[in-house]
Amino acid sequence: MTTAGTPGHGPLSGVRVVELAGIGPGPFAAMLLADLGADVVRVDRPGGPGLGIDPAHDVTNRNKRSVVVDLKAPDGAARVLDLAGRADILLEGYRPGVAERLGVGPADCHARNARLVYGRMTGWGQDGPLADRAGHDVTYIALTGTLGMIGRADGPPAIPANLLGDYAGGSLYLVVGVLAALHHARATGTGQVVDAAIVDGAAHLSAMIHGMLSAGGWQDRRGANLLDGGCPYYGTYETADGGHMAVGALETRFYAEFLHLLGLDHLAGARDDWTRWGELREEVAARFRSRTRDEWTALFAGSDACVAPVLS
Repeated sequence: MTTAGTPGHGPLSGVRVVELAGIGPGPFAAMLLADLGADVVRVDRPGGPGLGIDPAHDVTNRNKRSVVVDLKAPDGAARVLDLAGRADILLEGYRPGVAERLGVGPADCHARNARLVYGRMTGWGQDGPLADRAGHDVTYIALTGTLGMIGRADGPPAIPANLLGDYAGGSLYLVVGVLAALHHARATGTGQVVDAAIVDGAAHLSAMIHGMLSAGGWQDRRGANLLDGGCPYYGTYETADGGHMAVGALETRFYAEFLHLLGLDHLAGARDDWTRWGELREEVAARFRSRTRDEWTALFAGSDACVAPVLS
């Protein structure tokens, strides 16, 4: 994204954002808006939330300005409402009902600024049986079925860091929502409330797979499908030095180039014959174990075999 590091430039230049500081997906969403040129003011609480690291190293703070406000002080809510009155977007990531109790909920803010886009980030949504429960990325993606599809067939689900729920299902959906609402507000003069629940986004991310499942093109178990490591030409392989190479040679011509560079042309017919996938996997794995990751990286460089080193 070329606008990073250049506040005031980019497609959102002139858009004013108030971020009620938190940890994780909310700050990341505000960072994306700032990267796109928005003027973001982060409202920090005294001794407020952090990642346990020097704030200078927290990249989600980039391109933002900061003001410290104690929302529990007598004038705290009024100070935030003054900022909201001049803003286009406000982002908050509190538990349901907290913003309202602090006097900075949607109704309070819209009374000051009817055009405001009020973006909310939660794990479970604003209402429902889990709304008031604590949670984290791994529990959100667990209940959506997303976590259950990741990992080897003979092992437990693999944890995809906290990227899939917090940042893909959470931050990115919040940004899409507030930008759509901003477009509506500028066309109509009326703001909206955008409720971005991580469980909703994480479930929505698997839309294509649900379609494949319905069509009979996906099995509801790990390591048995084209895109989940079940396919021997879409997965990872260990190298001689303990590194790994990632393979995504799905299309026929990419698969042919992949086999040719491995010296396994005789396995061309195994691509579409799943009964030979075990044989194919064993031969590919043996070949990758014969050289180091750097050697394989050099061999596949410049090819269309769709092979890349797995880096730290």
